[in-house]
Amino acid sequence: MKGLFTGLRTTAKVLARGAHTQQYPHEQPELPERSRGVIALLEENCTSCMLCARECPDWCIYIDSHKETVPPETEGGRARQKNVLDRFEIDYSLCMYCGICIEVCPFDALFWAPDFAYAEGDIRNLLHDKERLGTWMERVPESAWPEGYQGYAVRRGAPSPDHPPRTAETREPVDVGPEAPKPQVGQE
Repeated sequence: MKGLFTGLRTTAKVLARGAHTQQYPHEQPELPERSRGVIALLEENCTSCMLCARECPDWCIYIDSHKETVPPETEGGRARQKNVLDRFEIDYSLCMYCGICIEVCPFDALFWAPDFAYAEGDIRNLLHDKERLGTWMERVPESAWPEGYQGYAVRRGAPSPDHPPRTAETREPVDVGPEAPKPQVGQE
């Protein structure tokens, strides 16, 4: 009998407090800024190195690329080869959201976006291509952006007055440290 009254007392306390549930489709949950939702791709940073695909325990990342010859930037220089990304797809029906691909990417091409509601009626639609993965960059918080990245709107062709678009001619050499020697004119 004592256990019955203890149970009824607990039930009465919970009824008096009210519910703590959110009515999800009508009320969106407030997620932390860096929560794991969907993986976003910053395509211009991807060099097709395949590290993310090799390290993925689920083998859910598919990458295809080809090499293109880039003409020399200076007269007398030699032509270089550059990998061009043809296909970058993530199969979210296989992905376990471990984040290994994001951690292993040395070029800051993959990020967590806080979106989680991208369910599909057909499992075949969970294979997201590079264009769809690129649209998730719009939702990546600014604190996670790589250095020099100016945001989704700028990337899509609307340059801001503060930051003109960067091209191969306007790129500055990367400084590798405070004691890095600066190349002299004529040195390679």
